[in-house]
Amino acid sequence: MGIGRETNATPRLIILLVPVLAFLSCAKQCNSKVLPRNQDHNQHGRGLTADANPTCNVDKVVDVMNFGAKADGKHDDVMAFMQAWQEVCKKSAQPAKLLVPEGTYMSSPVIFQGPCLSTQPVIVEVKGTILANEDLSAYDEDFWFLFEKINGVILTGGGTFDGRGASAWKYNDGGSNFPTMMAWQSIKMNDVDNGVVHDLCSVNSKFFHFHVTDSSNFTAYNLRITAPCDSPNTDGMHISSTCGVQVSNSVIATGDDCISVGPGVTNANIFGITCGPGHGISIGSLGKRDQEKDVCGVTFSNCTLNNTTNGVRIKTYASPIQIKASDITFQDITMNNVQNPIVIDQHYGSRKKKKDSHVKISNVHYKNIRGTTPSNVPITLACSAAAPCDGIEFCDVDLDFVSDDLQSKKHPNTTFTACCTNAKTTFSGQNKVPICE
Repeated sequence: MGIGRETNATPRLIILLVPVLAFLSCAKQCNSKVLPRNQDHNQHGRGLTADANPTCNVDKVVDVMNFGAKADGKHDDVMAFMQAWQEVCKKSAQPAKLLVPEGTYMSSPVIFQGPCLSTQPVIVEVKGTILANEDLSAYDEDFWFLFEKINGVILTGGGTFDGRGASAWKYNDGGSNFPTMMAWQSIKMNDVDNGVVHDLCSVNSKFFHFHVTDSSNFTAYNLRITAPCDSPNTDGMHISSTCGVQVSNSVIATGDDCISVGPGVTNANIFGITCGPGHGISIGSLGKRDQEKDVCGVTFSNCTLNNTTNGVRIKTYASPIQIKASDITFQDITMNNVQNPIVIDQHYGSRKKKKDSHVKISNVHYKNIRGTTPSNVPITLACSAAAPCDGIEFCDVDLDFVSDDLQSKKHPNTTFTACCTNAKTTFSGQNKVPICE
């Protein structure tokens, strides 16, 4: 397409409208609540503008020590946490902060539930280290810390949530026999609007480190999330049924996906993530349960993956559930020794490949993907015959082969191949790997 004067503006107008219409198709699914007064999202992952940051204008500080917290790492401080929450949420109409000072605390499952009286976000400032109760009989639901039915909450402070997951990992074989009741997520946000999480550490979760679901306008940044590479199901952050997501500038090293985007997520922007070890970053899995909703408008950008089993992956179950996953972009991604760099797997979790997924995947863009892989099949698009993948775009995919295998070192110019079924692709720019046509 030339750059000269256009005699007919209609074609260009259509091209310009395509991303706008795509955004609107995602945005119309979002039914988020109004932001609290003086709260606004900016473009830097902060969630609150500097002038409106309520941490600078808190009228009431509630210290958990004043409610009997022992901070000895042995005494169960759960009641102190929950009573302090009642003070900042249910009894204060003014901006308030729950403070967990420096020290080591131990706690059974905690529920921070709204709605709260204040029109300003409630602040939970954790400066110390909180240890999860290792007695598994203390857990009768799927969380350790639950934030629920809140409009405006900020979780921060530079402290650490230690899930002490080793007490639960030994019961998790990673298969279907693992009981759902034991899927204890360290920090769960359910039905939270305008939630912000930043400057915290989460280590050794029993299951997911963070799970955000049925929420809107969620922002997270400056997080450090770690668990051993062999710890099962310790996703760094799983997001589902949420509109308006921004996660940025965080380091995640776990035994599962660094970040996974599940059903019902729209308008998500995830960038500046350093991931590895782990299973990479992913959309899915999708199509497992009835009543799932579409995924639309998700972008991963400026991320680095180190020694992960997968790079960027979309995974769906072979099931009759009909939803869509569209307008997805993986851009400016660096992969260092990533085993399976680009994957669409529409037979995820299925040992038999005879069944087809009915999840429709379309408008997926891979742009400026670079780095190294020990695999000679850097691209695998295993799409469904019942709902073939459409509009899969590759632009400037630059991957080199690396291997510790002695035989491979004798023949360093390993030929790359792509494995693709039921996928319609386009390509542009300079691609150093074969692209399915």
